[in-house]
Amino acid sequence: MITFSIALLLLVLGYVFYGKVVEKIIKPDSNSQTPAYKKNDGVDYIPMPTWKIFMIQFLNIAGLGPIFGAVLGAKFGTSAYIWIVLGCIFIGAVHDYTSGMLSLRHDGENLPEIIGRYLGDTTKKCMRIFTVILMVMVAAVFVSGPAGILNSITPEVFNANFWIIIIFIYYIIATLLPIDKIIGKIYPIFAIALIFMAVGILIMLFTGQYHIPEITEGIQNTHPDAENLPIFPIMCITIACGAISGFHATQSPLMARCLKNENLGRRVFYGSMILEGIMALIWAAAAIWYYQEKGYEESNAATIVNFITTTWLGRIGAILALLGVVFAPITSGDTALRSCRLIMADIFNKDQKSIANRLLIAVPLFIATAAIIIYSLADNEGFNLIWRYFAWCNQTLAVLTLWAVTIFLVKTNKLWIITFIPAIFMTMVCFTYLFLAPECLNLNHSASYILGAACTLALTIMFFIWKNKEKSNQQ
Repeated sequence: MITFSIALLLLVLGYVFYGKVVEKIIKPDSNSQTPAYKKNDGVDYIPMPTWKIFMIQFLNIAGLGPIFGAVLGAKFGTSAYIWIVLGCIFIGAVHDYTSGMLSLRHDGENLPEIIGRYLGDTTKKCMRIFTVILMVMVAAVFVSGPAGILNSITPEVFNANFWIIIIFIYYIIATLLPIDKIIGKIYPIFAIALIFMAVGILIMLFTGQYHIPEITEGIQNTHPDAENLPIFPIMCITIACGAISGFHATQSPLMARCLKNENLGRRVFYGSMILEGIMALIWAAAAIWYYQEKGYEESNAATIVNFITTTWLGRIGAILALLGVVFAPITSGDTALRSCRLIMADIFNKDQKSIANRLLIAVPLFIATAAIIIYSLADNEGFNLIWRYFAWCNQTLAVLTLWAVTIFLVKTNKLWIITFIPAIFMTMVCFTYLFLAPECLNLNHSASYILGAACTLALTIMFFIWKNKEKSNQQ
């Protein structure tokens, strides 16, 4: 437990110290009028209490990632601790905070508009399409898991298909109503349930007689298919939300439109990512114990989560914990569709104050989401295939966001290295995964690493060429 305890402490210290470093670089302006007041429309731009915004942001970005991703990533062994801690503090939280602050300073702009502002109009147009597809995929893949769990803890008459329909109806209502009507009222309660679950597991880790391997015992790849699935880059894709996730930057504008002051950005954006990292760390430790005790035969994350919560927390505690697992993906799914609606509104320049305009844009999104859900249910491998492509798209979105923020920092003469190094690292992750992963090009490891490094180097050279021109123009 020494490794786990140190990792937990480092995450907290990361928020206290490195979070302040990043905040000083961004320099929030407490006197600047935020979009919540400047563009208050009673639907998406509404001033809300900071504690509610924090809870909503945390729930929006959590989804199944810090739980299922950490459980699956724990198969790689104690190296998961290193990735969660370093990734969360220096990459993920920086990504979330800087993207959220950029949205805050640009009147609550959506991510494609922010990326286009700094990477060009062509990139913006591509990102609009890319992000819309990703958001619809998020909404679709975050239906089946919760429906299956609800099916397991409710009477037989309420089967999985019944819950899928109920969740989808909820998606429609939450996507269309003003943000303070449902999201602002019940999300904080859902977030508390999710935190309760993590705290319960955390207490058991410290008080129970569970041996958790230490990092001093080695960080070798313990994955049962280690030969084909190396720690780098596969684990960095598998454990996304607990370390860095591009999806988060699509959610930050929702809360940037509700913040009352720029000084609250670190607490909401950086802080919620650190909390998610803590949750991922807890579940990674619990899962490492599970694999050590039970082996690697079970690959269904939901089954593993159910076993751990039932064994450690008892039946009542397990039900409460599982409800947290249910709420997290559902709430990420509906806010994904909400973000999608707002991005489409930007594309077609449609004001979202009237319900008619909201329906005009949202209905096609609902149809597309339903079609993907039906496909994933009809094909046994449909869900797994969608999830794998979603994971890669998710981290690719993070890469583009980090590069856009780096360009912003260069243009404003700020310390650009804080996002440049994460951008380089994640670029290498995504390119190498594209060449190496079985569902992608499936090349041998050596070729994948060489090609990934070559692509990353090419982008790095392009960046420095641009930077030198930018410096000349500024002089």
